[in-house]
Amino acid sequence: MNDDVRNIVLGLVAAGISAALGWVARTYLWRRRLRRKQAFFGLPDNSECLLVVNRDPATSEPAVHRFDVFALLELSALIKDCGANVQVVTQDTAQQGFGERTEFCVGGPASNRRMMAHMAAMLPGVRVNVDAEPGPDRGAFQIGSERHRLEAGVMEYVLLARLTTGDRREARPAFLFCGQRAITNQAATRYLARHHEKLARRHGNNSFVLLLKVVNSQAYGPDVVELVGDVTRAATSPLPIPAPVSRNSHRA
Repeated sequence: MNDDVRNIVLGLVAAGISAALGWVARTYLWRRRLRRKQAFFGLPDNSECLLVVNRDPATSEPAVHRFDVFALLELSALIKDCGANVQVVTQDTAQQGFGERTEFCVGGPASNRRMMAHMAAMLPGVRVNVDAEPGPDRGAFQIGSERHRLEAGVMEYVLLARLTTGDRREARPAFLFCGQRAITNQAATRYLARHHEKLARRHGNNSFVLLLKVVNSQAYGPDVVELVGDVTRAATSPLPIPAPVSRNSHRA
């Protein structure tokens, strides 16, 4: 074997080794990223999860708003990426306990009684105005002492929460997408899909509640979303009791 042939053979061997090492490194990084994603969502391989579908409050018939359908598609893609299986149930038939399976619950308390139960049990510091009559506070969020009103198509709010019971290490989380309108539910699911890695680094596997603002949805749809803040403490604490009004009476 002359020098030229030997150099060619050595070059091919080196290229093969480099390619193999690169493949191993990429596979390792991909698997580590997948495991972190599965841990954040509570969705190990072949696990089961629950997707709770709300109803469209604008119709008398059982129906799902098209933006909520888009939200469900966003979540289905996340679940598939984790290698998990999903069971879709309507908001009035979901009767399992909390923490048995990962749950994704879509829609506000006016359209989803399962969401209403979760908020009453785990978010005592949040109130949603569900009055049917038009008014400035219709659909408004009260979180602690702060109130966030709905301006349809201009400025709308949605709560994105990851909640765990905390009493069992293996308990699965519940993800809540509680918006003032259906398009905000889709905005929250899209925000989660885009930012789950950053949220996992910041919060780990702990509970959190984020308030998001959807800006000018009539022009930009669910794409322009701003993080108003982390409202976990206010949302998970009881609402402050208003101070009694003192009435001083005096005679002339």
